[in-house]
Amino acid sequence: MEPGSSRPGRGCASSIQAGLRVGSAAPESEIEVILAAPGWRAAVRRPEALARRAAEAALREAGAAGAITVLLADDRALKQLNTRHRGKEKPTNVLSFPPETPGERVRSRSTAGAQHESAAPAHIGDLALALGTVRREAHDAGRRVADHLAHLVAHGALHLAGHDHLAAGEARRMERAEARVMRRLGRPNPWRGAT
Repeated sequence: MEPGSSRPGRGCASSIQAGLRVGSAAPESEIEVILAAPGWRAAVRRPEALARRAAEAALREAGAAGAITVLLADDRALKQLNTRHRGKEKPTNVLSFPPETPGERVRSRSTAGAQHESAAPAHIGDLALALGTVRREAHDAGRRVADHLAHLVAHGALHLAGHDHLAAGEARRMERAEARVMRRLGRPNPWRGAT
């Protein structure tokens, strides 16, 4: 998301119907990845698996559990979503959409055990990423597209888990959480050398 922006309030996965669905379940989270832009596979080796691992690692970092849908789309789709939900007629790198149901939030690990064993994880939101924008940003920053994808998925998942970056203290805490997630994924710290 852009600095100073806030999260939109409606789900995105149903906004774009086309795409290949790839699902995975972890003990405390369920991450579904929808590949709507096949170009992701040319830019990143196994993008669905990377997005899933980054979202799961971010939820673990936040001590959260739940279900997230990640949409790997193109710039056109993200421009449509950004226009519809934020009133900005341009693509953006990542959008996070919290759940539509008021009061439906992330379950912490301590309360997750209180849920029924067979119950599906609570849906905590959706993420959407734009291939062209992610690729351009990675190139401009001298980073690998896969590293930037992992960082942005972690960033969006942390938003869904309650992190934000509107105030300086919040931003620094979120940056540190992102750096820890990237370290767990064996990826470079996106904030090292940042000004």
